[in-house]
Amino acid sequence: MAGVSGCMKYSMFIFNFLFWVCGSIILGVSIWIRVSKDAQQELEIDSSLFAGVDLLIAVGSIIMVLGFLGCCGAIKESRCMLLLFFIGLLLILILQVTGGILGAVYRSQIETSVNKTLLSSVNSLQSSTEESKVFQEKFQKFERMNQCCGLLNGPIDWGKNFNAPFGNNKICECELEDASTDLCTSFQGRYIYKKSCGDVIIEYLKDHLLIIMGIAFGLTVIEILGLVFSMSLYCQIQRK
Repeated sequence: MAGVSGCMKYSMFIFNFLFWVCGSIILGVSIWIRVSKDAQQELEIDSSLFAGVDLLIAVGSIIMVLGFLGCCGAIKESRCMLLLFFIGLLLILILQVTGGILGAVYRSQIETSVNKTLLSSVNSLQSSTEESKVFQEKFQKFERMNQCCGLLNGPIDWGKNFNAPFGNNKICECELEDASTDLCTSFQGRYIYKKSCGDVIIEYLKDHLLIIMGIAFGLTVIEILGLVFSMSLYCQIQRK
């Protein structure tokens, strides 16, 4: 009866070992960010972003488990492990393709969805609580970096806080070299950036969504190769 191809066996092992290493790195970094206060401060991650970090922990764990199943299944020629690896990778592939298709279909609705999210943050710009002040300081850095003002309606989003003193820079105020350019407009006696930060965020998402979709479909090709290798090896072990 036919034996198991050594080339396919060790190719499968190497592929899944790298897969497992990637999962370990994602899991390790995510846990470090989640538990380390220093990391959270350095990366400017607050509690509102913990859901994304938790998602990365889950992704890293799944990748590690699949990599382990693939490695052990190849080396030990275990049909059970290879089948579990195949099923797990197939489910991820289906979810990934579904997400990519939905992303392509709803790309035109990004602006509406983002505006709804930003609308809930406008209150934080107008609030005077300590928690809101932390958000306001971070958002001002974003405004200066991207030369924009407010979330949806420009300086109006800041309400009474628009004229509140924040360090050396006033809210939305243009740099001297930009004051005479198309980037700025006059409002309440001073020059401010006229572009809404919501527009900046929407443009960024639209530009990068295509890149994300390209990466997702590129990973799909790799995952299909993993499925083919695992099923081929499974069939060879069965015929052995």
